[in-house]
Amino acid sequence: MRRIWVTASALTLTLALIHIMPTVGAAQTFSVIHTFSGGGDGGVPDAGLIVDGAGNLYGATAVGGRSEPSCNYAGASGCGIIFKLAKKNSTWPLTPLYSFTGGSDGAGPLARVTFGPDGRLYGTARNGGDPGCTSSDTPGCGVVFRLQPAVTFCRSVSCPWTETVLYSFTGGSDGAQPESAVVFDQSGNIYGTTPDGGLTNCFGSGCGVVYELIPSQGNWTESVLYSFTGGTDGGEPFSEVLLDRSGNIYGTTPGFGIPNCFCGTVFELSPTGSGWTLSTLYSFTGMTDGSDPEAGLIFDSSGSLYGSTWVGGTNTGGVAFKLTPSNGGWQYGAVYGFSGTNRGGPLSHLIFDSAGNLYGTTYGDGAYGYGAAFKLTPSNGGWSYTSLHDFTNGSDGAFPWGGLVFGPDGNLYGTAAGGAIPGCGAPVGSSSTFGCGVVYEISLN
Repeated sequence: MRRIWVTASALTLTLALIHIMPTVGAAQTFSVIHTFSGGGDGGVPDAGLIVDGAGNLYGATAVGGRSEPSCNYAGASGCGIIFKLAKKNSTWPLTPLYSFTGGSDGAGPLARVTFGPDGRLYGTARNGGDPGCTSSDTPGCGVVFRLQPAVTFCRSVSCPWTETVLYSFTGGSDGAQPESAVVFDQSGNIYGTTPDGGLTNCFGSGCGVVYELIPSQGNWTESVLYSFTGGTDGGEPFSEVLLDRSGNIYGTTPGFGIPNCFCGTVFELSPTGSGWTLSTLYSFTGMTDGSDPEAGLIFDSSGSLYGSTWVGGTNTGGVAFKLTPSNGGWQYGAVYGFSGTNRGGPLSHLIFDSAGNLYGTTYGDGAYGYGAAFKLTPSNGGWSYTSLHDFTNGSDGAFPWGGLVFGPDGNLYGTAAGGAIPGCGAPVGSSSTFGCGVVYEISLN
């Protein structure tokens, strides 16, 4: 099971950090703050955004940037960029921070970048890296990278940042094609997942791994914490992992789990002496509980886990769910069943405000089938759905795979991977031109 571009996002590391923002009112205003051209500003911003304390936005595009022959895909050129948007008066000028070449530096970043403890940007690129890796549709099995401002004097207003590759995947037991954001523990170690590589064969490639990168004297050493088997433990993890205060790791796999179901799992990895033990917290049945949980997880203040599935549920459009610790196990509860097109539900993690409302996006679904930004409000023992915006595949974009983030102004920001200016390829199975995408703002008044 594969999509062209898969979201991922940087989540919080502890229970205390769960994307809490002030409570917001019911009215909202949607506006596009950047429309990608597929050129030097990039295109297909699948990954979503992060925001710094000053309200600047940072993100990645899967294509665009400098033209590279090795990165032509479905009519799109360029290997992708990392960008910054800084508000100036009423506009948001975009600054490309780094343009990938498709060589050892990587190509096709599909996950959000993350601020490390040192204030620099960290991320993953799905392709590029080790030239000897041949398990990909694009050369290379991907990299983990770090970006920082150039240390030398630069006369240009938009000076490119310097990239350092921390690790290049080989496509073997170490993993391949990372599509998740990285997260840090309190010691500065990096954790992430890959959907390919590992020890067991799944559909012609490995079933994926959870990995750790440990810094030592300027270098980084990879350690595979768990290699999925494609059995009841799940397989092919796309999303970022979540750490609790005790160092346990939580995540999702969209595939495998219950035999003959291929419906996915929620898992926990716990350190046990010199190794790690995987526990399956929940296996999806593909019925009303949903199927294919590709998005990552978040905690609420009581320690319950919240996540979502891409498909399934009562209304077939995916499910937002809650897992509550209970008697040494975890009890599943459906929060909301989305309505709409098959394979149209959330592909990125949810976020909370201080009142306990949930916010997120759906890949498809919505009034027009091109996705929606939504709010879920606790109501009389259940949850009520409010559409913040239904995407039309016009100038407002389409397919908001990257989720939402709160800015310090209390507004929501996100990316739509398609729509707007055409010319950035077409999704699998579609003959239509795929737009280059947008960055948008939802003002909550």
